[in-house]
Amino acid sequence: MAFRFLISLSLVAATAQQVRAEGEWEITRESEQALERGLEWLAKNQGRDANWSSNDIGLVSLGVLAFLSNGHAPGRGRYGDVVQSALDYIVDNAKPTGLLNISNSQRDMYNHGLSTFVLGQAYGMTTTRDRRLHTTLDRALRLIQDTQCGDGGWDYRARRLGRGHDLSLVVMQAKALRSAADSGLDVPPEVIEAAIVSVRDHYWPKHGDKSVTESQLQVGPGQFAYSKGGGGETIAMAAAGVVCLQEFGEYDDWRIGKNMDVILAAIAELPESRRNGTLPFDAYTLYYVAQALYQGGGPAWDEHYSTLRDYLVVSQMLASGDDAVHGSWRDNGANGGGKVGGKPGDLFGTAVACFTLAMPNRYLPILQENVVARSANERPFAERKATDEAAP
Repeated sequence: MAFRFLISLSLVAATAQQVRAEGEWEITRESEQALERGLEWLAKNQGRDANWSSNDIGLVSLGVLAFLSNGHAPGRGRYGDVVQSALDYIVDNAKPTGLLNISNSQRDMYNHGLSTFVLGQAYGMTTTRDRRLHTTLDRALRLIQDTQCGDGGWDYRARRLGRGHDLSLVVMQAKALRSAADSGLDVPPEVIEAAIVSVRDHYWPKHGDKSVTESQLQVGPGQFAYSKGGGGETIAMAAAGVVCLQEFGEYDDWRIGKNMDVILAAIAELPESRRNGTLPFDAYTLYYVAQALYQGGGPAWDEHYSTLRDYLVVSQMLASGDDAVHGSWRDNGANGGGKVGGKPGDLFGTAVACFTLAMPNRYLPILQENVVARSANERPFAERKATDEAAP
């Protein structure tokens, strides 16, 4: 039979009540209050164009994700209009090719992958299917498939080349594909398979020699790097690679443990939080680190999520009566690294902080799917595909 990479949405719905926050060790009264202040800042500062003064569709999509992650669906409830207007901005600015980017063309596939991921989550959370959203999402997915490079990666521009550019682009597109699968849309397995191969090819051993056998690579430290040839062995890339493998059920991949060691060491070295809007990591890194902890589950999540949560609670900007500041965070990390300034930078920092604080609620399909998949002992992607293709 034709292979469809998705887990039954009815199964997710049936178990949703079992995967919500598990108590104060995940959510505290202080973290709930910080989350509400953050969402209120996002709502008050969205602006008449619904884009937080940014023409970067990827950042606008993160604004949407912040609300979705706390259960605020488009058109419903307290923030329904905020979510709907931001989604309308994204859909209205989609190009006929399906591309979700209106800023510099060098950000084509970065913004496109991130926005497609969020649209997939929004689509999966709506009770009545939005035709415009479905059409936009369908075209966006086709563009991802059509621009995959020969090595399984993607270029920054929306074009097919023989070789992709870097790991960040692979993970962005792979997450978009997984998001679509969560919402019940068909995803070609060969596209996912090639992307997973590309992610693994970005693993770089500490000793700097990738010419050895895989069993030899498993000896000693190493981590995912920005480039296949080494370079850019950052916390963000370590986390991004982990998230991608975990979301496609590759739980037994030995690279996950190597990179989790890097991530947990970085969390252990965080300085004391202060009331200055600083994130524990820059917004881009925090976005992946929080997901890596969650997708990994077990002791990593149980013992270290609270560190990120409590850091955010303490560092959130508080200035009662000042809507431009009160409840926000900035795109700057405890060790620097933030790249987005001004109001868009505040959007970036606040949206990712809210997303991190809301993760234990498990409203997003991508977070519910993880729990359901693990509880059902989901097999790695390659094994599931082989079994399904062999079925009559």
